Amino acid sequence: MPNIKSAEKRVRTTFTRTLRNRSYNSALKTSIKKAKIALGGGPSAQTTKDVMSAISRIDRAVSKGIMHKNTAARKKSKLARELSKTT
Repeated sequence: MPNIKSAEKRVRTTFTRTLRNRSYNSALKTSIKKAKIALGGGPSAQTTKDVMSAISRIDRAVSKGIMHKNTAARKKSKLARELSKTT
């Protein structure tokens, strides 16, 4: 444990941020997985909706600093490519 007051605060804030980021990351991964499952099922309105939802979550993750913009672009591109194959 740290002895300095500011270091104690850093430990607390880091813990809070870690929990928040872990929660957001989990929701993001779930959304991407749901989109991939929908893409495997064939073309439908729900598939498009799931993919767009995943892309939106990816964009929000970039704006919050949870995901790097190049990683996000790669994941979005892959989802869009798969979506265009199914339609």
